[in-house]
Amino acid sequence: MSMSTGAADYLVDRRRIRRKLTFWRVVAGVVVVLAIVALAAKGRTGFADRITPHIARVKIGGLITGDDETLRLLHDVETSQSAALILQIESPGGTTVGSERVFDAIRKVAAKKPVVATVDTLAASGAYIAALGADHIVAYGNSLVGSIGVLFQFPNVSGLLDKVGVKVEEVKSAPLKAAPNGFEPTSDAARAALAALVSDSFDWFKGLVKDRRNMTDAELAAVDDGRVFTGRQGLPLKLVDELGTEEDAVKWLETVRHVGRGLPIRDYKPKARTGLFGLLSASAGVADALGLHDVGRLAAALGTAADRPRLDGLLAVWQGAAGE
Repeated sequence: MSMSTGAADYLVDRRRIRRKLTFWRVVAGVVVVLAIVALAAKGRTGFADRITPHIARVKIGGLITGDDETLRLLHDVETSQSAALILQIESPGGTTVGSERVFDAIRKVAAKKPVVATVDTLAASGAYIAALGADHIVAYGNSLVGSIGVLFQFPNVSGLLDKVGVKVEEVKSAPLKAAPNGFEPTSDAARAALAALVSDSFDWFKGLVKDRRNMTDAELAAVDDGRVFTGRQGLPLKLVDELGTEEDAVKWLETVRHVGRGLPIRDYKPKARTGLFGLLSASAGVADALGLHDVGRLAAALGTAADRPRLDGLLAVWQGAAGE
């Protein structure tokens, strides 16, 4: 039986379509595999690292919010076979609650193994609270430390609203409910309530410094006015214990806390994000490698959109003037 020309062409077209579909399915599969590999490569310290002796290193950087990932890293160190923990601090601070959570997590680690903090450029305010969790603080001579204080900031646009003729109406249960709101001049009562909040957190911060740094009232008074100090200034003021580098921190662990010599230092890093946003972030690099740069930029933007930190509540953060 002979096959018509039209039927033959149809079969050829079908085979061609199948080959194209197979090709794109393979490409899609390769992209997914590469994304999974990228996610795995960015994951936290593996099982072997947890069961062999080493010195753990955790970076406390950026704005401190007491996020779950940082707390998980510190818990991993606490439960691992690490002999000690090095905190690598580079931060202007963050929220008071976030800093308190990180401090508490560090002290849980310190209850089981020695902890030393190394300060790079800056460990101010909430980041200094994190450093207080360590048993020993090492800083460079030009590192900035301190900024012992608490801040509550809010914008007030009531003057602008008056100029443009806008008034925000409200009905509330009590005068201090949702005060200050930024849409009206701050009342004396609202300002006094905020001052009480700041004072309470400030007293807690000062008590932490006094206890952890073994200071007298006079020594505390010399450093609690909100200033930052260089490492050289901070050494005689008892804000830091030693000027030096990470090598000096390791030497302290070995000679003072009798941690085994020559142990490897292993970084504990945040686990790569899973789910849609994590997959997009990992796939961005794959797209760039394939030459799909526009797709890569879009995937990277979507993948990082959910990572922006929020700063709610009282802050323990150092804000240098422009140019500092």
